[in-house]
Amino acid sequence: MKPATQSHVDQPGAHLRLVSDRAAGDKSGIKLSGVSKTYRSRDGDVPSLRPLDFHINQGEFFVVVGPSGCGKSTLLKMISGLLPPTTGEILVEGEQVTKPHGNVGIVFQNALLLPWRNILSNVMLPIDMKKLSREKYLPRAKELLKLVGLEGFEKKLPWQLSGGMQQRASICRALVHDPKIMLMDEPFGALDAMTRERMNVELMRIQRETGKTVLLITHSIPEAVFLADRVLVMTERPGAIAAIYDVPLPRPRSLDAMSDPVFTELVQRIRKHFFTQGSLD
Repeated sequence: MKPATQSHVDQPGAHLRLVSDRAAGDKSGIKLSGVSKTYRSRDGDVPSLRPLDFHINQGEFFVVVGPSGCGKSTLLKMISGLLPPTTGEILVEGEQVTKPHGNVGIVFQNALLLPWRNILSNVMLPIDMKKLSREKYLPRAKELLKLVGLEGFEKKLPWQLSGGMQQRASICRALVHDPKIMLMDEPFGALDAMTRERMNVELMRIQRETGKTVLLITHSIPEAVFLADRVLVMTERPGAIAAIYDVPLPRPRSLDAMSDPVFTELVQRIRKHFFTQGSLD
């Protein structure tokens, strides 16, 4: 068992292991090679991310955790094509990302539903913007709303739904055009703890039933371990890879997994990365 080449921590025990990048030659999924980001300003360059090299496998639930300001959201925007990298190359499904990718759905921290459109119309927004066939995708939108427990709420306006229900609608909106990849930036950060736990379970169920590749950004170490197949731990800004961990918990997972000794040990091991860096917040 070899420790990851990008880690500076001690080698874990037999059931918890650091992993070097897997399937590096695989063209499916997402691959980053030497990707960095430096913002230019009048006051000089501001480095956000040091060169990153890693691969996300097709159908994998991959979670990135790190302190505020370490470049997590910047990383997501570059993978989505909303922001160009300063150096390096990003491949999605074997194609270099040079613009927003049509095979990617994005979910942000806030649901960002349009208040004047009902829930079904909000879910159909990507179809309208891409000028795709409404006749083809309307049944899919309704099926997705049923999948997340929002059947019967299609004609409601966003303000008539709870925060958790609005976020479920935003997940449907990201899935409606059937992208292979979902990028999620702190999607449950604004929710209360109980709703957040329910949404974590819901998200895992959706990912399991749709087979999507998911990249999720979070500040929460327990959330990262609970959701992920692998967890990438980032350093403080300029962000770099401190370690990548396998999560050996079986699927499907319930909230009971949080009491598993393997879960507890991995949460503690990841938390140790931040003892010398300060808080995650």
